[in-house]
Order: sequence, then structure tokens, then C-alpha cells
Amino acid sequence: MRFGHEKIETNVLLLIVLTLLTVSVGGLVEIVPLYFQKSTTEPVQGVKPYDALQLAGRDVYLREGCYNCHSQMIRPMRAETLRYGPYSVAGEFVYDHPFQWGSKRTGPDLARVGGRYNDEWHRVHLINPRELVPESNMPGYPWLATATINGADLQVRMKALSRVGVPYSEQDIAQAPEAVKGKTEMDALIAYLQGLGTALR
Repeated sequence: MRFGHEKIETNVLLLIVLTLLTVSVGGLVEIVPLYFQKSTTEPVQGVKPYDALQLAGRDVYLREGCYNCHSQMIRPMRAETLRYGPYSVAGEFVYDHPFQWGSKRTGPDLARVGGRYNDEWHRVHLINPRELVPESNMPGYPWLATATINGADLQVRMKALSRVGVPYSEQDIAQAPEAVKGKTEMDALIAYLQGLGTALR
């Protein structure tokens, strides 16, 4: 029995099976080798898992949809490395689940924002962005200044992350509620932003 284009294209079931087989093999060939490369599975020197406050801040970052406008990936192009610093490497993000790579930029890239501005600048910017950047179209997030962090929920997230390879110790998890006690979501988000990209500087 010969498989010609006409046979494949007129038999819907056969076309679906062959398409799924082709996509599966192609996906495996591209994805599986990444699990065995040290550059994608081991952290670069200086990268540590997020502490409890930074992890809570990352959760706020995801919840508020900051990733919709701000990328966290500097591409290896001269214009980007001149503006933002060294290009992003996978080893910087081995503890991110899910990672925040992407090139969508309504606002500036945040991959190396850590330490670029002080905490007070971030606080003012999060409450009213146009006070510091008049042309900004980012909304304000004033409610973050009063919303507090639930330490018990944070422990659950840290346990889940430890199951997928983030090296949190039992002590880290046990101390998480105390580490975020009395902290607001804004404090947490600022702590997260201040840690971004500092390992490669």
C-alpha cells in the first residue's frame, strides 16, 4: 500500500495521526536535549532561590499581570545589551516556575532592573507611575501598599517549588511566615524587582 499525498490528504484520520506523529517527534528532538545541557539546568554563579519575601513579590507580579507588558529577557542584540546589560541566559532562571521569558515590551525590560532604582522610587512608581515617568501608560497599584501577605500560603508554595527542584530547606519553609510578617504586597513586589538580574552584575 503506497502513501501518496492524495491518500494522506483525503483521509482525515490518517492526516491527523501523521501530523501528531510529526509534531511529537519534532518536539522531542528539540526539547529533550535541553534537559541534559548544564547551561539550561544548572544555575549560573550567584543565582539563589528567591527568599520568602521575593517569592511573595513574584506571586504579586504574576497575579497583577506585569508580565503582559514587561519582558524579563534581554536578547543578544547590540541595541538591547547596550541599553539593558548582558543578555539573558537560562541559568539565571532555573528556579523560576514558570519562567518569565518573552519579548513583549509595552514597558521596559525588567531582567536587570534590580538595584537600578532605590526602594522609594519603586514605591512611588507603583502608586502613581506618571509622577516619575510622565509618558507612562502603566496603571497605578496603590492597594498593594495596604494588602498584607499570608505566610501560610507562602509555605505551601515553597513546598511545591521544592518538589520541582528549587532547593528550599525545611528551615526556609518553616521561617517563611516570620520573614513576611507585617510586610505588604508592595514590599514584596519591590523586593522581587530589586533582586532581578543582580547575579550577573
